[in-house]
Amino acid sequence: MTVRSAWLLTNGQTREDTRLTPVGTYAPESEMRTRDGVIAGGNPFAATGAGAMSLQIGVGRAQVQGTDAQGAYPVSVDAPVTLTFTDGEAQFARIDSVVLHVYDQLFDQGGQNLAAVEIVRGTGSATPTAPTLPSACLRLWDVTVPAGASAGVGGIDWTSALADRRHFTSAYGGIIPRGYGLAFNGAYDGQYRDNGTGLERWDAAAGAWKAYPPTPTRPISTRQVTAAPVNQSGAFVDFTAAAWPRITFTVPPSGAVFVTIGGQVSNRSTAASTAWMTWRATGAYTEAHGALNGLSSQAGRVIASRRVYRNGLTPGGQVTLIPGWNISSNGGTDVFVQDGQLTVEFVQ
Repeated sequence: MTVRSAWLLTNGQTREDTRLTPVGTYAPESEMRTRDGVIAGGNPFAATGAGAMSLQIGVGRAQVQGTDAQGAYPVSVDAPVTLTFTDGEAQFARIDSVVLHVYDQLFDQGGQNLAAVEIVRGTGSATPTAPTLPSACLRLWDVTVPAGASAGVGGIDWTSALADRRHFTSAYGGIIPRGYGLAFNGAYDGQYRDNGTGLERWDAAAGAWKAYPPTPTRPISTRQVTAAPVNQSGAFVDFTAAAWPRITFTVPPSGAVFVTIGGQVSNRSTAASTAWMTWRATGAYTEAHGALNGLSSQAGRVIASRRVYRNGLTPGGQVTLIPGWNISSNGGTDVFVQDGQLTVEFVQ
């Protein structure tokens, strides 16, 4: 037997049929439906030109979903099948589909119980489209049949006529391999698929596939443009947005960030003189300039950075960080706050 299907009434299912068909592959698509598709492994159902109008379909295994009442049919093709296409239309090209088709006389009008690799013929058109398939059909390949194509005039150019329509399935909890088309929703929260470059996880609440692990959010940073004017002393002062641009960010789902400030601060006016480089937060989270987040020097110069961790922020909230400075006295030498950089890193 070339094409085998399990669980068809009176089809003479043998133990060999059961061993060869993938009865354990059930990736859910809904409460009662199974995701149909090809079982990955090698190059299942490979298509190879076998003549001017003939195509050979290689071996493979698949699940073919019928109606909800029918359920899913496990199918295997254990020897290559050769199909012959009818001649092209007189005026327009058409698209035919190569499919796995399960006939079940309990549910259709075919009057037989069997599985087959066959051609579903399309319609000639100036803009041809693939044909609509009956129930319990799995599309494997689309074939463009040019107008007037026949064995006597060169037939079908198999290098350009084939369009791969194989999509894949997996067992419950398995990762669905990349195949034709990514425009399908997940069936349950936490389902995984391979998009060809990495893994994605279905987020049911968002109704979207999301990269897994989540793509790290790059740190954002702002640099000081001009030095502090040091014309005030004894109080913390915001840099103007022109002197040092602010940072506004969205709090990540973790509610946590690292904030780093670095640069040069100096004040050698007296043995007790200080200089500060700090930041404050406003918006969904507030924090004042001060010793909890700033850099300081006393009677000297410091070139350094300080990284602090902040958590418990409201996810999705907008927070703005404003750089600031403080000079205790400005009557001496080496009084400056300069070369600053403020960076926010997001904790996943």
